[in-house]
Amino acid sequence: MKTKHIIMTVIIVVIVNLVFYKYYPPKIEDTTSHLVAGIQNHYMPEEVITSSDNNRQIQNSISDNYKLQRSNAVTKSVKKTEASVVSINVIKTQVVRRSTNPFDNPFFGFFDYRPYRREVQSIGSGLIYNEDGYILTNSHVVEGATEIKVILNDGSQYEAGIIGMDSVLDIAVLKIEETDLNAITLGQSNNLLLGETVIAIGNPYAFLIKDSKPSVSVGVISAVNRNFSQDSGGKIYQGMVQTDAAINPGNSGGPLINILGEMIGMNTFIFSESGGSIGVGFAIPIDRIIRIAEEIIEYGRRRQIWFGFKIQDLNPMIASYLELDDLNGVIVSYIDQNSPAGQADLRRGDIIVRINEYEVNNTNDAEVATLEISIGESIELEVIRAGRRHTIVFQAVETRN
Repeated sequence: MKTKHIIMTVIIVVIVNLVFYKYYPPKIEDTTSHLVAGIQNHYMPEEVITSSDNNRQIQNSISDNYKLQRSNAVTKSVKKTEASVVSINVIKTQVVRRSTNPFDNPFFGFFDYRPYRREVQSIGSGLIYNEDGYILTNSHVVEGATEIKVILNDGSQYEAGIIGMDSVLDIAVLKIEETDLNAITLGQSNNLLLGETVIAIGNPYAFLIKDSKPSVSVGVISAVNRNFSQDSGGKIYQGMVQTDAAINPGNSGGPLINILGEMIGMNTFIFSESGGSIGVGFAIPIDRIIRIAEEIIEYGRRRQIWFGFKIQDLNPMIASYLELDDLNGVIVSYIDQNSPAGQADLRRGDIIVRINEYEVNNTNDAEVATLEISIGESIELEVIRAGRRHTIVFQAVETRN
């Protein structure tokens, strides 16, 4: 009898609880609401919190805060620079020879190769040098061009003309008819640090893929003052900045920037066996670029210096005759006495061993040492004459017509 009472009591209790929970459900704390409210109170002003589109505003605030957390020095530098990077589309005319079938040739092979012209499209990158429409790129990007089109970051396209170029140092200045442009911030290349973060930016495919936004790769400065002998195109690359930031074909002419968004070099070429980037790229230092660009903009060309003397490499016979200890240096084989060098007492037979800060061991060293000298600057020569060293200083003047 007692068992029946217990069972009945349990059943009644369960029924009462079910009825109670049905009409008076428990309040469960919503932790998500608390989280949103916390974010809301922290990031949103009160008038926005009380607005009807409350949830959308909160979500936007969370998204913006997340983006802010992901932002770093690299993204800030890219944002600062990207509007200054351009794509360069070039049309060049090439003369090629087409082979004909010798059995169809009545002259039996005398005229097997017929020359004809064809248009070839190539692409590269560049940068806005100043707000007046001057664009910088490598000279090898635009050499031989019959048509040049510059595509800006906003997608606008402009026909460009070549103001001037230095084909040996691989720098060209273009001009588009537009002003108030986003000029790049120029840095320095005389104080670069090995291992500092750098960013290579280029946009070689804007014209092809209809996307004007640049591509970005990040690396470090691997080395500075890398020197290369004259290449097959006659270009000389001295004092180059080496980086492991990926520089791919078509990125030539784009800027290499530091973590502050300052341009420190112009991406120019890579070492590659396959044609793709293997992490060894080289950029022309910005200090050299500025000097050449300013001269081209002012004079429309790179002015040639009148040295007024000729040199040649030493050989064992000359060294023996002059009682020299080695073959380092170059000998002056001709001197125009009316030239600045002649008036500064440079003489035929002098051995030049230094030009400014460059040591000179041969004629190639002498050419490299004079590449960056501008009109009006001082040229200091250290020479050996009759076993004694002399210093000769004269001003660089423009070649006489």
